[in-house]
Amino acid sequence: MVRFATRNFIGTKRMGSERKKSSSRSRSTSGKTHVARPSPKRAPRGERRYVICIRNDDYPASLELRKLYVVLEDEFAAEHRMIRVIDESGEDYLYPDSYFLPVDLPAAIERTLRKIA
Repeated sequence: MVRFATRNFIGTKRMGSERKKSSSRSRSTSGKTHVARPSPKRAPRGERRYVICIRNDDYPASLELRKLYVVLEDEFAAEHRMIRVIDESGEDYLYPDSYFLPVDLPAAIERTLRKIA
């Protein structure tokens, strides 16, 4: 006579992630290293750099020709011949440095710009 035993399980194996009770918000530790890009930093007060836009070929909605922009210091951008400015959208973006000319402003104008900015 053959007896059938009742099963205690349904035949599926638990997943590895189920045992760890990990959340999807945790960071992966797969051994890959992520090199963070340095965050843009503003120049110290009194040492702002200014540029004038001379080209906007690919970005006519974001850059206005002949407009003065404040440069946000960014080592990553400088290494790649780019410049970080706050464009017409109000956000800072990288643009080719060939789109701008550096400008040295008189001290009186810089003081006025600092007051209104």
